[in-house]
Amino acid sequence: YGGAARHGGGAFSGKDPSKVDRSAAYAARHVAKNVVAAGLADRCEVQLAYAIGVAHPISVMVQTFGTGKVDDPSLTAAIREVFDLRPGAFRRYLRLHRPIYRATAAYGHFGREDSNFTWERTDRVDELRAAAGLGEGVAASA
Repeated sequence: YGGAARHGGGAFSGKDPSKVDRSAAYAARHVAKNVVAAGLADRCEVQLAYAIGVAHPISVMVQTFGTGKVDDPSLTAAIREVFDLRPGAFRRYLRLHRPIYRATAAYGHFGREDSNFTWERTDRVDELRAAAGLGEGVAASA
């Protein structure tokens, strides 16, 4: 991540999940993985922007690098429908307040099979396909 998967700048280490730059990066990763696993794109980057005192993101931007099976604005609408992207909601959904971060100190935060890394799950595939108008069914592998 970093150059390949941009994040809000700075390190994650030393920040608890209440810091939205860390927790929203996990949420964006989770959303993007589900988009790809649902077969809605071959590549996906999700950008979330927040303002202090505003519960919902002020921007949800999706980039599929020309690989999307639906257009990016439609995919963005499907993401907003399926995922609750308020910081408190996704911290609870991804269970980010558990003491799980020591394992991220070596080998990073993303692309790992550790079951504690809930942001790596692809458990919203059918909901995303339905919201995007493709219905449920067999999705592409992640």
